[in-house]
Amino acid sequence: MNSIELQVEGMSCSSCVKHVNAALQPLAGVGEVTVDLAHGRVKVTGDVQSNTLISALTEAGYPASLLAADSHEQVRKTSGCGGSSCCCH
Repeated sequence: MNSIELQVEGMSCSSCVKHVNAALQPLAGVGEVTVDLAHGRVKVTGDVQSNTLISALTEAGYPASLLAADSHEQVRKTSGCGGSSCCCH
């Protein structure tokens, strides 16, 4: 099993989360879908290709792209007090 993380556009409410889950859960090879509404991200665990996930989400009205491996580190560096964009500096 592998884990794929996607940046998903257009998610704004719990209904969007349900639509995203409904688009991904039926796909062959999908094990678990975790939606992070606040950051517009979706993590899928299973045996499925990223292009299959992206196509399904785009068809459902939620354009998606594969997250870069270092994107989580970038979020940690720039969010919260003390980051380079902090108003305290």
